[in-house]
Amino acid sequence: MGEEEESCVACLVAGTECSSPPPRKRKLNADLEGSSSKRSSPGRSDIRRLRHRQQSLSCTTASSSLIEDMANFGGPTLLKRTLGLQADRYSQYIGPTTDFEPSLINLSPFDPHDESLLARGTLRKVSANETFLLLPDNNTPGYDHIFNDADEVENIVAPHGRKLIDLYFRVVHPAFPIIQRSVFLEKYERSHREFSPPLLAAVYILAINWWEHAEELANLPRPNVRELERLVRTTLADAMYRPKLSTIQAGLLLSQRPEGDQWAPTAQLVAIGQELGLHLDCSHWKIPPWERGLRKRLAWALYMQDKWGALVHGRPSHIFASNWAVQDLNPNDFPDVEWDDNDVEERIEIERGRILFGQMVQLSQILAEILETFYTLHASHTAANAGAQATQLILSLAKPIQLKLKEWYSGLPAVVRMDSNFQTTLSQTSRLSSIGYLHLAYFAAEITLHRRIIRSMDASAAAAASVTGSSPSPAGAGGVDPYIQHICRSAAKARLISAMDFVNRLTPSHLRSFWYFASKTNFALIGTFGSLLWATSPGREEGEWYRRRLGEYRWTLSVSSKPGEAKGLTEFAMGMLDISAGLLKKLPEKPLLSRSGSAVDIDAARRQSMLALGGTGTAGMSMGSGGGGGGRFGSIGGGSMSGLESYSGMHSAEASGVQSPRSPESESSEEGVYGNFATAGMAGMAD
Repeated sequence: MGEEEESCVACLVAGTECSSPPPRKRKLNADLEGSSSKRSSPGRSDIRRLRHRQQSLSCTTASSSLIEDMANFGGPTLLKRTLGLQADRYSQYIGPTTDFEPSLINLSPFDPHDESLLARGTLRKVSANETFLLLPDNNTPGYDHIFNDADEVENIVAPHGRKLIDLYFRVVHPAFPIIQRSVFLEKYERSHREFSPPLLAAVYILAINWWEHAEELANLPRPNVRELERLVRTTLADAMYRPKLSTIQAGLLLSQRPEGDQWAPTAQLVAIGQELGLHLDCSHWKIPPWERGLRKRLAWALYMQDKWGALVHGRPSHIFASNWAVQDLNPNDFPDVEWDDNDVEERIEIERGRILFGQMVQLSQILAEILETFYTLHASHTAANAGAQATQLILSLAKPIQLKLKEWYSGLPAVVRMDSNFQTTLSQTSRLSSIGYLHLAYFAAEITLHRRIIRSMDASAAAAASVTGSSPSPAGAGGVDPYIQHICRSAAKARLISAMDFVNRLTPSHLRSFWYFASKTNFALIGTFGSLLWATSPGREEGEWYRRRLGEYRWTLSVSSKPGEAKGLTEFAMGMLDISAGLLKKLPEKPLLSRSGSAVDIDAARRQSMLALGGTGTAGMSMGSGGGGGGRFGSIGGGSMSGLESYSGMHSAEASGVQSPRSPESESSEEGVYGNFATAGMAGMAD
């Protein structure tokens, strides 16, 4: 490989000379997905290879002990140094309130491998404060037919097993790196029996979704997916009695199927993850370094599954910050070498996928804050008790979260931006790109924030009406300053425009790629948000505008719903749109509002608001890109009108006057809405 090809990915994409040191070329031949109970010792040739690798390790990796490196190498017996992937034992975390007293555990005699044999099992001490109980696999249900299950899984896809595995690592793995590729392939070359049956089946089930994408498979009959699904249900249930990291891997992969997203299995996976100690900080545990990285990747994948599952199902999350100690991901948590040294394109793709995964983890943490701040029972009761001041309360809470979303988006690396040169090159090749799911998730997070603001205005109106004894206005603004309502609805409308424009500009290379499980509902949430804005429109004109835009959005989804592309994703969203449209037919007829009249009303409301806040009535009339300087929420929680300017940045035209982003007028309007905040729609993603 040439010297210029040793550059880091960022320099390759930017086309600049790289000053970073070349990546380490170390392969850890560890069993990362579990293995059979067959015992073996390394032969002489294996030992020679190990010694050769020891001599070639860099100074960074040479600090690892020989025992740890041996644990990364060879047959199942050497996996005894791992914690979550032993061949014949599974682990249980001993929590602080169990019948094991931590003080007494410390009195137990531990051998050089940090193990102590007791009547109930073997204690394994991984740090000063964390201890696990190791138990034998052979006492668990289904253990006797593990090999038969693996054979049955392999026979269903034979003779295409290896082709499906290659397909999985080409399409799914770069964007969802929860398996270590080199080790997986080495194990498969030895025997499919080295795998946990549900994990092997899950890889096949996901890969079959791209059957037509492989030229050598496209014209052949597909394997029996229903039979694979039957097997994975039974074998995964058995595996939960002897949980290992491979159990989490299998469950997470199965949840990524378009039809595999269910809330109850997520709760099971979270419970198994806690059993395995995935919620703990393993940074300094006495386990092989590669297992620490794998544990962190799986922990954050589980975190994402829980948070996005809570969003799309409308359920309380199972993971709480007070019981989550996992450290942020860093480059050392991924395998050093996972690509062909001679394939620069593949290297860029894998590195880009790692960045994508890391950015999705960060976005999931912001989503978790949105859900905790606005959508818990406690948060709902607090807003309800605020009465007519609910909207002001919601806006003050939304401000710091909006700033985090802004910082997250503005900090996106070039390789995962929709407008990067790499994306332009990608659209001209046959390579697929999964970055669409990241940007769609960003819109879902924004929409989730704005939905709560729009709903609060209805609640405030109802509260004000109950005090005055009058009926709420059609706009639901009885308890909300008209200008604040206008700003909030304008900002929400602009967000809807950007989201719809993003979907409209997705290419086949995006649509045919791997999409994260929540994407199906995230597409639907755009339509649901548009339906909410339609239902709460103050006048007939604005309601009619939303009706037309939702019709355009449905057409965009139908065009994208081609076989082999996003059929499962967009069909669900279209179905939800049809349901919403049917419900909207029952809306009472809204009044006609003249454009000039509404503009006069808004200007009057603005002057009244400014005077009430001690202003001159003219300050802040221009809401350009510099307004507020603090994101779109600016200082709204502080009672300053500049906060509203920063929140929207929109001129005081009637909200329904915002045009479709397909017209030049709308593009300039959208720029005004977001000011110096980079819009996330495809049209506004330039650096």
